Amino acid sequence: MSEDIGLPISHRQRLWLYGLGGLVLLFLIAPSVIIVIMSFSDSTLLQFPPQQWSLRWYESYFQSLEWRDATIVSVKVAVMTALVATPLGTAAAYAINRGTLRFNGAINALLTASLIIPVILVGIGTFFLYARIGLNNTLTGLVIAHTVQALPLVVLTVLSGLRSYDMNQERVARSLGAGRVAAFWQVTMPQIRFSIVSGALFAFITSFDEVVVSLFISGGETTTLTRRMFNALRDQIDPTIAAISTCLIVLSVLLLSLAQIFGRRH
Repeated sequence: MSEDIGLPISHRQRLWLYGLGGLVLLFLIAPSVIIVIMSFSDSTLLQFPPQQWSLRWYESYFQSLEWRDATIVSVKVAVMTALVATPLGTAAAYAINRGTLRFNGAINALLTASLIIPVILVGIGTFFLYARIGLNNTLTGLVIAHTVQALPLVVLTVLSGLRSYDMNQERVARSLGAGRVAAFWQVTMPQIRFSIVSGALFAFITSFDEVVVSLFISGGETTTLTRRMFNALRDQIDPTIAAISTCLIVLSVLLLSLAQIFGRRH
């Protein structure tokens, strides 16, 4: 048997792996970095690198009534989507984890189907369904559609937390007289709350960033921020888009950072 077996690999021998990982990371973040830099350009065109620096496009975004209304709509829909998808997804993940449902596998596949089906098909189908029941261009319709897209993420996130949780603790609580709801609220939930909070944040971000389905079912007073951004890029090249995109990037990073901080403290 070779004496080298079991010896750790030195950092020098792993330099190629570090380099490859750095290139992949650079490839992933480079587009976002370019957008952030262009958002501070003074040019009326999307220009990289900027010839002059300015905050004019951030001022244009915050002072525009149309952009402000679209942002408010997106925030409302995202918050309501998180409030609806989180308890539904948590309950579904709990039921799937217990394995007491008759068609457990089929239900799990149905809940995660929207992750497999192309979003364009979901948008078209939702549009024709809403046209029949009058939910196009409504906040209710947007919340329902976004909940369908966010629900699988909540289910998978909470389910991962339940997989590492010992259900015997809840059974002990119930054997001592606690009801099912009380046992879950007082014993189970405190130990999987990081997964629940993460699922809620994923639901919020999924709804806030969603554009394809919103293109079909939103409009008028219920136009979302992402739909208005798409229309602005289609009609003209507006550098305000870069400023808004930077704000969305910062928002996503902040929410994910808060989730990590919350998880470490608990």
